[in-house]
Amino acid sequence: MADLLVDIWDRVLRHVQKNHSEHWRNWFEQIEPASLDNGTLRIEVADNSWRQYLKQYCTEAFTQAAQQVTGHLISIEYVSSEQDDENQPQGKDYRDSSDQTDLLCFSPDYTFDNFVVGPCNRLSHAACLAVSEAPGKVYNPLFIHGSVGLGKTHLLQAACQAFLKNAASPPQVLYMSCETFTNDFIHAVEQGDLYNFRYKYRYVDILVIDDVQFLSERERSQEEFFHTFNTLYQNRKQIILSADCSPTEIPKLEDRLVSRFNQGLVTRIDKPTFETRMAIVKKKAGMRSIKPPEEVVKFIARKIDSNTRELEGALTKIHGLAMLDDSPITLELARQALGEEPTPAHRQVTISQIIDAVTEHFNVRLSDLQGKKRSRSIAHPRQVCMYLARELTQHSLEEIGGHFGGRDHTTVLHAFRHIDKLCDTDENVRGTVNSLTAGLTQR
Repeated sequence: MADLLVDIWDRVLRHVQKNHSEHWRNWFEQIEPASLDNGTLRIEVADNSWRQYLKQYCTEAFTQAAQQVTGHLISIEYVSSEQDDENQPQGKDYRDSSDQTDLLCFSPDYTFDNFVVGPCNRLSHAACLAVSEAPGKVYNPLFIHGSVGLGKTHLLQAACQAFLKNAASPPQVLYMSCETFTNDFIHAVEQGDLYNFRYKYRYVDILVIDDVQFLSERERSQEEFFHTFNTLYQNRKQIILSADCSPTEIPKLEDRLVSRFNQGLVTRIDKPTFETRMAIVKKKAGMRSIKPPEEVVKFIARKIDSNTRELEGALTKIHGLAMLDDSPITLELARQALGEEPTPAHRQVTISQIIDAVTEHFNVRLSDLQGKKRSRSIAHPRQVCMYLARELTQHSLEEIGGHFGGRDHTTVLHAFRHIDKLCDTDENVRGTVNSLTAGLTQR
């Protein structure tokens, strides 16, 4: 019977990997089947974070796979050595619980080990790591902001999980979205239960609120959060917040909250650079036991330059198509999966070619680009050169800076970010960059 169960489980895993590749993770290989009886397949996992993740995201995939493999109606149950008593009645008094960790489960993917550090997020990563090791003592509050899909939630959950893992005694961690906080507050007001609400939020070791920009225009919620913030801060409890913009840019946020958010460390996460995007693709592939060729990794990193979620989505499409056709991952398959028809190959672009194109377009001299002049008529073409070199070649920041009078990597990175931002806001700059790119890449 044991051998039969192991065989069934192995076939279930292979079915999930092939037909639900978006859910597959390499740590699934560590999961063991506990039993199969009375139409229930019990799956034993290492800890509650795995159990909660599987229950929330993977139950449908595992159920479908088990039914397909066995030919019978099968339900799935997850068990772990840390399993709490889910059947125990839960009272409204939050003080009855010794573990106030919010029921929103932490993803096993969202750890510091799985986070790719680059120039775009180095400070945010270091700050989260620091507060997880010494909560309430450094960077309090910690405010992280950036566009969607850049890793804010990953860092917040990684900090929570590291603190829970390293704490000497059972800690009290509350992690949730701002929407949950405001809904809890409204419910407490309606039920006349503000005492227990305040106890829940004000007597924790770490309070982590994601997407705090949704406090905008909610006057009573802002008032409550202000007093919650003050209580925690005065008791030297750690506060970590995230938003899609800096505190001063959140519309209709009270000045006293802006002031308090700014009194700690405010750090921004930017769009990942090419090298960072490649590292992200490799990390996500490794987490799914996928081994794409280097040329496919580069293609994805070139094709998707916006955020981590879209990079992961592209990898999922490519892997899904490969599994569907039972074929290896190739550059041609990657182009097909991402909707790019085979086209005549673009030529290899060199920095010399970029410089020639830019000097001709802007009517400037090479000596000016390599010199120390900082007038706009010279600085702008120089920054466009650096941007195109970053986008169209494989040279490092240091190598690119060497072509422009030995400038350091921070100057090149600043130029890249400046032109990248202008491409989003200035139609003329965007048109110039697109025209130069087309001329350089087309045969």
